Amino acid sequence: MRKSDDPESRAQGWRTLAALHACIEDVLERDLQREHQLSVSEYGVLDVLSRQGVVAGQRLRMTQLARAVVLSQSATTRLVNRLERRRLVRRELSDDDRRGIHLRVTEAGAEALARARSTYDESLGRALREAAELPELAPLVAALTTLGVAR
Repeated sequence: MRKSDDPESRAQGWRTLAALHACIEDVLERDLQREHQLSVSEYGVLDVLSRQGVVAGQRLRMTQLARAVVLSQSATTRLVNRLERRRLVRRELSDDDRRGIHLRVTEAGAEALARARSTYDESLGRALREAAELPELAPLVAALTTLGVAR
């Protein structure tokens, strides 16, 4: 049996991936909150919506956003409500389907995202470097580096 076929090896790999994710998210959450009063999820929503806006005429529906940021529909709705109260995103009626609602980053949201990007990038790099120092996470960080995902 190959190691990748062993259920315990697969489970250990999953636990290692979850541990790396938790380490990174903890650093990002702390730094984004402290510097920009944004959660990681809020940053993610602004980032996804701003990237979508680069494609002319493209806007996301709530269900598409939920999939993109890997949150439940209800969690995404609560998150968008918070961002909308802060005037960082807005809902717009669809031109094609008056029942449809699309989301767009406001100018204030784009500015908040632009200010937070360097913090996000620096924090992500620092979190990966710190994780690379932990024996249990170092092989995964090395694999991500080889794939070009981590630097």
